[in-house]
Amino acid sequence: MSRPHVLVANIFFAPYTYGGATIVAEQVARQLHARHGWKVSALSAVSRRDLPPYALRKLQSGPVASYVINLPPQRAYAEMYSNPVVTESAARLIQALGPDLLHLHCLQELGAGPIRAAREAGVPVVVSTHDFWWLCERQFMVTPDGRYCGQDPVRVDNCRGCVLDHGRAVSRFRHLSAALTQADLVTYPSSFARDLSRASGLVARRDTIWQNGVTRPGPDFAQAQSRRRAAGGPHVFAFCGGPSQLKGWPLIRDAFSGFDRGDFKVLLVDGAAQGGWWDGLQLSRLPGTWQVVPRYRQEEMDEFWVEVDTLLFPSQWKETFGLTVREALCRGIRVIQTDSGGTVEHEGPDRDRLLRIGSGTEEMVKALHHALTRTDPAPAPVRVTSFAEQADAFVRLTRDLVEPRGWPLHRPVRGRRRA
Repeated sequence: MSRPHVLVANIFFAPYTYGGATIVAEQVARQLHARHGWKVSALSAVSRRDLPPYALRKLQSGPVASYVINLPPQRAYAEMYSNPVVTESAARLIQALGPDLLHLHCLQELGAGPIRAAREAGVPVVVSTHDFWWLCERQFMVTPDGRYCGQDPVRVDNCRGCVLDHGRAVSRFRHLSAALTQADLVTYPSSFARDLSRASGLVARRDTIWQNGVTRPGPDFAQAQSRRRAAGGPHVFAFCGGPSQLKGWPLIRDAFSGFDRGDFKVLLVDGAAQGGWWDGLQLSRLPGTWQVVPRYRQEEMDEFWVEVDTLLFPSQWKETFGLTVREALCRGIRVIQTDSGGTVEHEGPDRDRLLRIGSGTEEMVKALHHALTRTDPAPAPVRVTSFAEQADAFVRLTRDLVEPRGWPLHRPVRGRRRA
């Protein structure tokens, strides 16, 4: 029997995967197909000189038909959040595919026009926020000098010293606020994200917290982890955030610079799309052993995490979720992290040791020394939501949108492997 058809839109989508929000969009889409039998299509973007501007190409990523629109590199400011050509392409795609639901994720550069296109076609719309693009033209509430602006609530009148043109920033905020009110459902990955958005004037017909899932460890992970820990060796830290002030790299570098010991190892994940995050940095001058490793794919992450004792997550801004934090916690790995918004909404250990954003190196040095000298047992894995459970929750949340179109709420397909 046929099942509902959802059209997913995100700035990136497989085979051009980049960023945590893209992983969430892809994994939930695949779980909707695998567990619930839903048909899934996707709309995303590239910017390639070998394709005509705004050309639409169809690709296939597993069970998902992926439609990619080629955005020209030179576009006006307003076209980054309201592009009539993208809106028209989305309208034609909706008309051709006839989806039962439009699910929008990160829309930077695509713009909010697909909401209008879906409304005009009579297709219900779910918007899932992953960052602060709807509030902030810089997307992450980070000032030009790389610091978290700290507004709570956000008031666009206070953005004068941060944006190049305050008038157009006001127009952007008003346009996106109005567009969001047309969505049938708006989801946020954390209480922090929803509370800040509500307080800042984002009004939705209905909103809810829809917590992101993660890829949980495989059945052999715990045994492999125990073997590695029993074998001894230096304490292994990991940092996945890249060499930016925003993710806390200068804090890590400066804290380790003053160490008088070197009995540890640090793994630096190169998360750049083409690699090269860490090129040119003088890591050999830091004590301990430092190694740059490629970014891991979802199906291979256990091979990375089995080598890690402590994740370093000193984010210097208030994030909406913290995917990497959950990946570590569900594998019994400790986390040294800042009190960074939605990243702390978990049941993990050491919540009494959260670092303050902007606290400087002294607190980080203490946290690192504590990690190297503590003798208590490693923590038990923390129960976190899986992508399969996140997809199940999405089906429940959209029941009132899907059922009026003739589709009953389906239970997970029997015989499918639960993630």
